[in-house]
Amino acid sequence: MAGRPEASSKSYEFPMDQLVQIVGALLILAAFAAAQFGAMDPHSRAYLVLNLLGSAVLAVLAWEERQWGFLLLETVWAAVSLWGLVQLWRGRPLSG
Repeated sequence: MAGRPEASSKSYEFPMDQLVQIVGALLILAAFAAAQFGAMDPHSRAYLVLNLLGSAVLAVLAWEERQWGFLLLETVWAAVSLWGLVQLWRGRPLSG
């Protein structure tokens, strides 16, 4: 039929970078949701590690895609999470 694209016999392949991006976002969102529901202390190592890993993954992807605003957000997010982890490692409590 004219004007309609032909159906492709190829199946859709989910890009790997999209899967990695979703994993990174889920790490951050899991920590956030757990803190909001009282299941995780936002000053805990687990919370900070989830945020660090998720934001680092997203920062790398932002760099590769040259998404500068997203790179700024995720780099600062990772740096703040790392700072919190260093403070805990040094035995200094985080203010809250």
